[in-house]
Amino acid sequence: MKKIAIVILNWNGVKLLEQFLPSVVENSPEATVYVADNASTDASVAFVKEHFPTVSIIINRANFGFAGGYNEALQSVQEPIYVLVNSDIEVTPNWLQPVIALFDNEPETAIVQPKILDYKRKTHFEYAGAAGGYIDKYGFPFCRGRIFETIETDHGQYNDIHTIFWASGACMFIRKDVFHELNGFDSDFFAHQEEIDLCWRAFNKGYSIKYCGLSTVYHVGGATLNTGSPYKTFLNFRNSLWMMVKNLPKKQLFPIIFIRLCLDGIAGIHFFFQGKPKHTWAVIRAHFSFYRFISRFLTKRSHPQKENYFRINSIVYRYFIKNGRFFDTKI
Repeated sequence: MKKIAIVILNWNGVKLLEQFLPSVVENSPEATVYVADNASTDASVAFVKEHFPTVSIIINRANFGFAGGYNEALQSVQEPIYVLVNSDIEVTPNWLQPVIALFDNEPETAIVQPKILDYKRKTHFEYAGAAGGYIDKYGFPFCRGRIFETIETDHGQYNDIHTIFWASGACMFIRKDVFHELNGFDSDFFAHQEEIDLCWRAFNKGYSIKYCGLSTVYHVGGATLNTGSPYKTFLNFRNSLWMMVKNLPKKQLFPIIFIRLCLDGIAGIHFFFQGKPKHTWAVIRAHFSFYRFISRFLTKRSHPQKENYFRINSIVYRYFIKNGRFFDTKI
């Protein structure tokens, strides 16, 4: 059995598999490659069977989304290190070796993210992960290389190995034992923010999460759910609130949630004046869903909850008020 399992979750993505699976197979001789199919109705499974006979296929019983789809598929994957790779990721030669070395040399490191660049603009970082992620005190995520809509050019400034708070689900390495110890992703999230929740739970248990800038992949981004989709806005706002209920320290839980709800309201107003009323409604729907299920998520609270989870008090204030558009290593 090989040490690495690359698992590509697919749903009706035959065209993406045609485009990106060849790079994964060609550049990953150290790994077993799996396609985990979320009950596709297109020709995805037939395509993989015909053109990539060395790729193992896992067929899920239904479309469980990102979170539930991986939880279902990884039950049958035995390799000690999982690499969860979006179907719109192009990998590069020797991308696995630096991360394997990192795992071998650092037993306490449980999760690793490579450098994620934009497939359509390869000189720039990609929105979903860039050079590793953090959150502020109120749960707003940002990355080295990307803060809100400002994305940096890759000048080699993050060609390092660095401790981060969360790794992107677009391309995430995680030890099998840790994934199952944490009970995987929270399937209630369906999609979006579930990787931050998983990393937060790992952080609370004392595991280390690293970024490895010696490994590079390219991500299309938004290929499976359009980046301008109101549904994506709904998922991001709702899941962020659920994530904070699960992981915030007890003393800070309700004060921070209250401030976050107010900030979300401001975001909803901002969407409205941008001419995006569907996104305003998405924020409102997210809050109603949050209130409806808050008791469920209170029962999921992880223990212990560490107080030093955030890197900066408010990335919103720094970005919009102080004009701090780029990542600052001092914050």
